[in-house]
Amino acid sequence: MLDTTTTRFSHVKPGQTLWRGEGLRDFFLYRDLGVADATNGQVIAQLVKANSAPEKGTGWHRHEAQFHLVYMLKGWARFMYGDQETLVEAGDMVHQRPGIVHFLFDYSPDMEYLEIVGPADFGTVDVEGPCPVPAPGAWPAA
Repeated sequence: MLDTTTTRFSHVKPGQTLWRGEGLRDFFLYRDLGVADATNGQVIAQLVKANSAPEKGTGWHRHEAQFHLVYMLKGWARFMYGDQETLVEAGDMVHQRPGIVHFLFDYSPDMEYLEIVGPADFGTVDVEGPCPVPAPGAWPAA
């Protein structure tokens, strides 16, 4: 049976939540979609977009999460998942299995993705990488 006592209905319109720089990475902006509050921290849904050009990327890390989904809305990003380079483009969806070691090392200036993670207060642990990472490309001059 569905538990309706620990979660609430939520409806967030564009503009009701603002882009903010206070998130996991200072080179991204984040926009909360109200799901963490509605689920009492069981799940977070947020939009993530590029804020500045990639210099060093995210570094090798893994998340302490039970579920992690990335759906690319605009642009593209290049990840290393273990020793596998993966290009994620607009319309692509990635399910990051729990504990997968990865590195986001390059992305387009218009990159924007939807991220859904459970639990909402998931942890991030820096780790040693299994292989070298390609250098990011240069962004076009503004």
